[in-house]
Amino acid sequence: MFTKVGQVMLYLDHQEEGVKFWTEQLGFVITSEEKNGEMKWFEVTPRDEAETTIVLHDKEVVARLSPGLNLDTPSLMFYSDRFDELYKDLQSKGITVGEIVNMPTGRVFNFADHEENYFAVMEK
Repeated sequence: MFTKVGQVMLYLDHQEEGVKFWTEQLGFVITSEEKNGEMKWFEVTPRDEAETTIVLHDKEVVARLSPGLNLDTPSLMFYSDRFDELYKDLQSKGITVGEIVNMPTGRVFNFADHEENYFAVMEK
C-alpha cells in the first residue's frame, strides 16, 4: 500500500543554476547530495517540510543513461500559510510570478524557475 509521495524528480538543463534557484531564491535546503558515476543529484525541501522532497537531476545525463524516460517538468502545487508574504518575496527577488487568482479551493498564483518551468502556490 502507498503511504506518501517521497520524492518528485525534476530534470533540469542547467542543474547547478537550478540548485541555486531552489536554495538561494526560494529558501529550500539541500537535504542530500549524491553522486553515482556520472549521475549527480541534489535533494531539496522547504525548511519546514521534509516529508516530500524534490530531486534536481541533470536532464542531459539522465536522457543519455535512461533513454525513453519522460523528462517533462511535473506540475507541482505548493501550499503556503504565509501566501501574501511569499508572493511579495518572490516578486522582490525578480522571480516571474503570475497574478493571484481566486479559485473555489482558495487563492493561487504561479511562479517560474530559471528555465521557465511554472509551478503553483495555493494559500493553505
